[in-house]
Amino acid sequence: MASNTYSQGAQVEHLKFGLGQVLSSSEERIVIKFDDHGEKKCVTTLVMGSLKKSDRAAPVEKKGTRKKKTVVPATA
Repeated sequence: MASNTYSQGAQVEHLKFGLGQVLSSSEERIVIKFDDHGEKKCVTTLVMGSLKKSDRAAPVEKKGTRKKKTVVPATA
């Protein structure tokens, strides 16, 4: 891997999009999932000046919490 790429899972910070996590990276393209702006695909050489490594912990994915419907038996 080239020295100007980030490894998968690296936490990064972008000047405009804020904090995010690298999903994939190569010499040509980098895909980052930003906390507030979703997934962005960028040309690596163009975005490297705007990225810096972040030492924050990865955000916890929120899971939907749906309650099971309870069936009340009909009384005869």
